[in-house]
Amino acid sequence: MLPLNDFPKFTAAAVQASPVFLDAGRTVEKAASLIAEAAGNGARLVVFPEVFIPGYPYWNWITDPVTGSAWFEKLVRASVFADGPEVAKVQAAAKANKCYVVIGLNERSPVSLGALYNTLLFIGPDGAILGKHRKLVPTWAEKLTWTGGDGSSLKVYDTEIGPLGGLACGENTNTLARFTLLAQGELVHAASYISLPVAPPDYDMAEAIKLRGMSQSFEGKVFTVIATSTVSDEIITEMEKVRPDARAMLERKSSAYSGIIGPDGRAIGEGLIDDEGIVYAEIDLGKCIQPKQMHDITGHYNRFDVFDLRVNQMPQAAVNLKTGPAPAPDLSAVPMPDDSEES
Repeated sequence: MLPLNDFPKFTAAAVQASPVFLDAGRTVEKAASLIAEAAGNGARLVVFPEVFIPGYPYWNWITDPVTGSAWFEKLVRASVFADGPEVAKVQAAAKANKCYVVIGLNERSPVSLGALYNTLLFIGPDGAILGKHRKLVPTWAEKLTWTGGDGSSLKVYDTEIGPLGGLACGENTNTLARFTLLAQGELVHAASYISLPVAPPDYDMAEAIKLRGMSQSFEGKVFTVIATSTVSDEIITEMEKVRPDARAMLERKSSAYSGIIGPDGRAIGEGLIDDEGIVYAEIDLGKCIQPKQMHDITGHYNRFDVFDLRVNQMPQAAVNLKTGPAPAPDLSAVPMPDDSEES
């Protein structure tokens, strides 16, 4: 909860960049460099794209499941654990630069070699992991790669820069997921995306990404930091091994947008389309107050006697094991020998 009259002002940074494809170690090095650059320009919050470590499974969209299976194995081998050494380097970069970091990663399951999660990791300026969010529903072809998360990760984190939450890519169109975060007091929303040039020809991906951020900000009267990955020539070259005409499919323009949206639903300054770079904007949480006087969908502008949203935040597990010492035998239930019978 924000203290009375304490409405932080800070600089946020949205990173638009490509990973070092399927190379977690080198991608982490790039992330650390970008964190240092953003913090050097005054950023206290740095948001990275969806599954930045170590990249997005574009093969799902351009080939058949059987061919793509070999690439799924490559992705599993390149993916990381949320508490692994690669993530530790990102934590160290956040601590060294005293900033909050939200970064997407392909998270390996500790119990299954066939399960990967599309995860957003939230890291504090002391390097500690605040928490993680696993994408609830993989979008369309992504179901060939990711396992869905559960409601336990739909959380908002109380931080020095305000209540911070986030969702991955298509989840930002999930009205109930967005409302769940807003209803927990979210004021700063991290929206991480990937560039998707293989969308239908009449679909402007960059515009769609921007529109989703504007919707979240306008409806909730919050700030939204949008960070989207780019498609590097390295990625295209790799995908040409999957499909010879991949370059024509992946070089399409207006496929990535990164920017920062204010609580009135308008972009703050200029965003980035397609090109690598970092977008900066000043966030003043005090500017959320007046818009909420008009439409506060988590307060006066709602009817909670009419609408009832219930969210299951219980963590889901593959198995629930009951362990511990065996209970002592109940001797009172065992009949005692009758001495009279022995005589």
